Amino acid sequence: MVNRRRNGSRANGRAGRGGVQTQQQRKRPPIKALREPAIFAKQSGSASDTPHDKVTLAQARRGTPAHRPVRVYADGIFDLFHSGHARALMQAKNLFPNTQLIVGGDKTYTSIDALTHKYKGYTVMTEDERYEALIHCRYVDEVVRDAPWTLTPEFLKKHRIDFVAHDDIPYTSAGSEDVYKHIKAAGMFVATQRTEGISTSDLITRIVRNYDVYVRRNLQRGYTARELNVGFINEKKYRLQEQVDRMKETVRTVEEKSKHLVHRVEEKSHDLIYKWEEKSREFIGNFLELFGPDKAWVNEGH
Repeated sequence: MVNRRRNGSRANGRAGRGGVQTQQQRKRPPIKALREPAIFAKQSGSASDTPHDKVTLAQARRGTPAHRPVRVYADGIFDLFHSGHARALMQAKNLFPNTQLIVGGDKTYTSIDALTHKYKGYTVMTEDERYEALIHCRYVDEVVRDAPWTLTPEFLKKHRIDFVAHDDIPYTSAGSEDVYKHIKAAGMFVATQRTEGISTSDLITRIVRNYDVYVRRNLQRGYTARELNVGFINEKKYRLQEQVDRMKETVRTVEEKSKHLVHRVEEKSHDLIYKWEEKSREFIGNFLELFGPDKAWVNEGH
């Protein structure tokens, strides 16, 4: 009976009094289902023959054309995918009222990261790991594998790209003062803002700066010295440092417990002294009442 009442109350709560939806409930948008990962763009074939009318920046900001979304392209290495990457993609996704965000991962023509390593240095994450991070970002609709380092007219036409989103700082690379210079000249560039205080280089710098800490951390978690590329002598050094730190922690714990014990003893001592003083005053008062000079039986004794 109790369960039926509870179920009934929940049903009424959803539908309103008497099982009829209220106006407020009818206006409430449905709960959005979890999205599937972004799709990968087709790699085969030449430029798309699908009609794709040119859209100006003003038209895109007004929400036109109505029959299709505005296709915005953003690219990058996206190594150690972090909040700065996500915020940049969020800005690109929200540039226009109806945006389809295409992301070019890797900026390479090869599957072995050759150009990435040449122009940006070695990456921490593999190519596949970076693609996995991108397709599971909520703002990304489509991912282009092996995107070119410099965007060509053929690439823009093939993927029907209307605008390219990136921060406005000139991107010097591949022998060019700004790889987006021709995109800006064509009126297809839309600037996003960088997130200060976070970048892949910053994260790597933190790890390098605290190298010993992270090596000891991973040794403690079960990684072998060989997996961490740590020599025999350094491994023994890290193991010894770990033991020393544990001893220091034990000493600190004992000291804290000792301080706590001393504090309790002091409190007890103060309490005993206070009680003794109270009892002493009470004893002296009782004594004076019995044997004080004003008592009659004392005078009669004399």
